[in-house]
Amino acid sequence: MAITIATDRCIGAAMCALTAPEVFTQDDEGVSRLLPGAPVRAHDGRVREAVRACPVQAITVHDD
Repeated sequence: MAITIATDRCIGAAMCALTAPEVFTQDDEGVSRLLPGAPVRAHDGRVREAVRACPVQAITVHDD
């Protein structure tokens, strides 16, 4: 599983970080970022919920 964040589309709503804090964070400008070394597969359900929760569909999951 790979995750792409369209940082140019992100509005900083933080739904991803609230939904899957083990995987997502926000930078100093409020833009969503993946945490380095995030256990994405271990939190698959939360990651997919974060994708659905994003109000601007800035997060994409690519299954292997």
